[in-house]
Amino acid sequence: MASTLEHDRHHAAAPGATRGTPHGVTHDVTNQAPPLTPYDASDDAALLEGLRREGAGWAEADVRRLGTLAGSAQVQEWADLANRHEPELRTHDRYGNRVDEVEFHPAWHHLMRAAVAEGLAGSPWADERPGAHVARTAGGLVWGHTDAGHGCPTSMTYAAVPALRAQPELAAVYEPLLTSRVYEPGLRVPTEKPGLLAGMGMTEKQGGSDVRTNTTAATPTGEPGVYTLRGHKWFTSAPMCDVFLVLAQAPGGLSCFLVPRVLPDGTRNTFRIQRLKDKLGNRSNASSEPEFDGTVAWLVGPEGRGVRTIIEMVNCTRLDCVMMSAALMRKTLVEAGHHARHRSAFGARLLDQPLMRNVLADLALESEAATTLTLRLAGAADRAVRGEADGAVEAAFRRIATAVGKYWVTKRGPAFTAEALECLGGNGYVEDSGMPRHYREAPLLSIWEGSGNVNALDVLRALGREPGTADALFAEFDLSRGADARLDAAVAGLTKDLGQASPVGARRLVERMALTLQASLLVRHAPPAVADAFCATRLAADWGHSFGTLPDGTDFGTILERALPASV
Repeated sequence: MASTLEHDRHHAAAPGATRGTPHGVTHDVTNQAPPLTPYDASDDAALLEGLRREGAGWAEADVRRLGTLAGSAQVQEWADLANRHEPELRTHDRYGNRVDEVEFHPAWHHLMRAAVAEGLAGSPWADERPGAHVARTAGGLVWGHTDAGHGCPTSMTYAAVPALRAQPELAAVYEPLLTSRVYEPGLRVPTEKPGLLAGMGMTEKQGGSDVRTNTTAATPTGEPGVYTLRGHKWFTSAPMCDVFLVLAQAPGGLSCFLVPRVLPDGTRNTFRIQRLKDKLGNRSNASSEPEFDGTVAWLVGPEGRGVRTIIEMVNCTRLDCVMMSAALMRKTLVEAGHHARHRSAFGARLLDQPLMRNVLADLALESEAATTLTLRLAGAADRAVRGEADGAVEAAFRRIATAVGKYWVTKRGPAFTAEALECLGGNGYVEDSGMPRHYREAPLLSIWEGSGNVNALDVLRALGREPGTADALFAEFDLSRGADARLDAAVAGLTKDLGQASPVGARRLVERMALTLQASLLVRHAPPAVADAFCATRLAADWGHSFGTLPDGTDFGTILERALPASV
């Protein structure tokens, strides 16, 4: 009897169906896009061209291999699992001992191990090849198709090295470990591990970006260069890193310190994690509030020069904010294009619908501009830190253009990811698609390392205090002079407006600087269809107030063919 009932249950007619129709016929899946994975995240003409142009063509095979890995079904699953199974704080062990540890899903460790092994942490500082920093940035642009959360500790590890060099004796000990390609989780004596990760602790609850209001106190001990810290940090990400660069008030003023989680004698340094932040996005990454109380720290750089010491770290992490925003743009564009290629509506594929083509082409312009600028900034950083012949000019360009790019590209991220999500319709609004995760991730990159106002004011500060930065920026514009009348007009307008710059108008000025810089790069390096559409809309105002408002006459076919290769 049981087997008969089972047979009847599986073969009963569905509601509204003809008697005898097999159950489940209404659930046949049609007109849905197949899974995107596996795909090649490096199949991006703008990225590969920029990689070669900025001096790292030698890394193309590695970037392509990493792109294939990033787009694999397994790695995409790691990214999903790391975000679904969030890190958990354990303040005490079963016996009541304070341990202050964070437990992660195995997928997090898989992602971290791959990222460090592929040179996305500190390894470029140990690579003497010109373009090593560009190669890392290009790797980040493709690996960013996975999970943004684990990019936080790799970014801070990369950025910690130049700051640590302000104290050569500490750099001699820790730099070889920070530049290692070995990931070993767990807290041990740093010098006994094959590789280290670094974090940073700057902001406090009463000041945020205004770090000069920090109240964490640093008290000298009897040992030269060794202090103890007492205070509370408000937003310290990746608390399971091995060492941290921390700002605290020493007798001589705000200073930078190196704080290890485990001391040289094997005891735990005082690093009490009060809680993990419950964040909008970046869920795979643990962000914490640590408390210092008698915490041992080593001075990095002179007393009172903490901001100057750590600013090099900030320059590096700001570049990574631009990079990750560009990676999110590219990832969500690929998802939107894949869906539009396979989904039909009103008698035609979405990709062939005129208005959808307009939306996707507009997103493609934004994505290429972001990627091209990211790699230009990486090239400037590489040449500046290597002290090449044009290193001084590149350093000045890097100083202002990184702040400009950080402001603008990260600001475009949330609107971009929202539009890309909408291309999938209701499918994009469900968690299974991954698009909500990317959408939640995008705003962080504008906030991290200085919000929009902080970066806009930083541009004004650079223009006022470092005249060479404006000269370097306009020298970049000169490389495209005469190529496009709209671009020439934009440059002329900036020349006039710089003399009237004020804090009230800082955002408007920086926005125009960013668009002019992106346009100048595209005019020089992108196909005419891309450069023309960008200048017509972003500079000449032949554009609406949302994506998908490119003017009639735009060469949609060329733009889309370049942005959406057949592999996706």
